[in-house]
Amino acid sequence: MKGIGGFVVALLLLGLGAATQTPPESGWVALFNGKDLTGWKKNGEEKWIVEQGTILCESTANKYGYLTTEKSYRDFDLRLKFEGEAAGNSGVFLHARITGIDPQHGPDIEGMQVEVDPGAGKHTGGLYESGGRGWVMMPTAEGEQALKSGGWNDLEVSVQGNHIVTRLNGVKVADYTDAAPKFTNGLIALQIHTGGGVRMRWKDILIKEK
Repeated sequence: MKGIGGFVVALLLLGLGAATQTPPESGWVALFNGKDLTGWKKNGEEKWIVEQGTILCESTANKYGYLTTEKSYRDFDLRLKFEGEAAGNSGVFLHARITGIDPQHGPDIEGMQVEVDPGAGKHTGGLYESGGRGWVMMPTAEGEQALKSGGWNDLEVSVQGNHIVTRLNGVKVADYTDAAPKFTNGLIALQIHTGGGVRMRWKDILIKEK
């Protein structure tokens, strides 16, 4: 009886654990499995670990750092949640590629960046082209106020050809048609900005290719 009881308890616990894992909606694929960094590559010396079902990035070397997908993507919808635990700049890159390593500041990257910053008024959701034109679209006035300080934020990005739309907590932040896109496919990347002090968490990273 003792053995059977233990088996039943194990099954119940397994069932409870499964219930907490919300399956993606139809067509959506999880880029992060909640357990390890399978499917991702660390670039640079900064800290990227999995902790409590989240990806934690933290400045340790005071350089740029990137966590890139192993797979390239062209047209897609992307959803994720982020939470800033310290002041400091981060971002989500689209159609990106690592072009080299600088001993002073770490990896070099090219691609379109969706700005992510835990500070109010720091342009989260705006679009910045690294290795190119710099800022190409700042947030709308409403989008600039959409950030939730001290908690999880929902970021959505839609990429179709040269058209990019970003939403923060359901509010449209940027709607940009690029007349001269530098790249139309590439990696998705999470960033630690140089300068030190960055501590950001990420979870529920889902993608739907078009």
